[in-house]
Amino acid sequence: MRASAVAEREGIPSVSLVCSGFAGQASTTSTGLGFTTLAFAVLPGHVNMQSAEELATNVVEVTAGEVIRGLTVEAETETDDESEPGPRDVVFSGSFEDVNEFFYDNEWSDGLPIVPPTIEKVEAFLRFTERDESELLGVLLCDRREATIWNVAVNGVMAGCRPEYMPILIALVEALADPAYGLEHTGNTPGPETLIVLNGPIIKELGFNYKQGAMRDGFRPNTSIGRFLRLYLRNVSGFLLHRTDKGTFGGTWRVVMAENEDALERMGWEPLSVDMGFEAGENVVTISRFSGGDTIGNAAGNAAERIMPYVADSVLRANLGWHLTFVAGMVVGTLRPMVVLSPLIASTIAKSGWSKRDVREYLFEHVRLPAHEFEKHLWQFLTGSESPTQTLEERVRLGEIPEIFCESSDPNRLVPIVLSPDDFMVAVSGDPGRDNGYAFSDNGFIGAPVAKRVELPANWNELIRETRRGK
Repeated sequence: MRASAVAEREGIPSVSLVCSGFAGQASTTSTGLGFTTLAFAVLPGHVNMQSAEELATNVVEVTAGEVIRGLTVEAETETDDESEPGPRDVVFSGSFEDVNEFFYDNEWSDGLPIVPPTIEKVEAFLRFTERDESELLGVLLCDRREATIWNVAVNGVMAGCRPEYMPILIALVEALADPAYGLEHTGNTPGPETLIVLNGPIIKELGFNYKQGAMRDGFRPNTSIGRFLRLYLRNVSGFLLHRTDKGTFGGTWRVVMAENEDALERMGWEPLSVDMGFEAGENVVTISRFSGGDTIGNAAGNAAERIMPYVADSVLRANLGWHLTFVAGMVVGTLRPMVVLSPLIASTIAKSGWSKRDVREYLFEHVRLPAHEFEKHLWQFLTGSESPTQTLEERVRLGEIPEIFCESSDPNRLVPIVLSPDDFMVAVSGDPGRDNGYAFSDNGFIGAPVAKRVELPANWNELIRETRRGK
């Protein structure tokens, strides 16, 4: 429908084709694209699950008529007379239970109890930033709503955050608003969830967990800030289940993963924030959207050469299937897989004299597939044909992908799933005494990792002292 929006702005009538399961999303997408209505025609069922005969019948009997109607009949424009309340308007008064029922009925909660965002509580959050409450941080798809300092604070209160988390919340919303993140793809079919990685002194200042149980709920800053992001996607971006969020399964929010910077310093490795372009010691949040992942269990060994085969195998398996068939198949070289190593694994690798750069180089050389298998994932699975509709060799010849994908014509040659060692993201967190890791499945070209600096107010230390005295 984004293509239709471009055509309509140029005065070219258009009709978008959508499978029936996406009809509801198509209706609500028009608003996010700046239109009251955009014509669409339904393809009954799902095109990937039909024979050629079934598809042809559905197109002739249903879709074709809707295409003609969309191009020839002007749609009726609906008017919405409801005006939204102002930022400081009180929308409801009542007990804790009554407020929660009201918010749930209006789809402003995630189904769990929220903290009622009273003016007093919101203003407590605003003390932890020097920015004006009305400052515009961006206009967020899919609803094209304004992200402001005020509604960041409101959702922070609702999520159960403490006021001192406010600078982190602002940085997260700035990251969401960055076009590189591809926020509009948040509600896509595989149900991806955002992972927040935190770096800097603020990890210890605010009591984030970065050891045993990393990525498990139970620590307030990690948990409530993770919940904030999902609430903000719902309440400001407009991703609602059964409407604009079309994740087939989806998942619950991910808690913040703070890096173990003590371990990194002992090993001589830089934190992820440095890999993302910041200086060591800066407070930085990095967000990436992953559709899944899996534990790297028992990556045992007393040297890097024994451990890394486990890691490479897990990263490859985590990024097969959807990631190669659809994501890499459309734009080869856009995957940004992430591997999280426990401090025990990482330090054992470092003792072998390996830098983090060496880890990425190893992954680049070993997270590979035979060319014929890569082509099968890219085009046979995607098109349903018995043979690839295009080979890697053809794409190299056309200048669409680098020559590394066709260093020979051998169908068994190994080709990488990324373009550069730097495409692999490596972080260190988790139980310091366990030989486990985690390999995340990247969402590729429909959402690049984005990092933002956490800006603290000038009186941060004074505010923190006040907070600690008040506990």
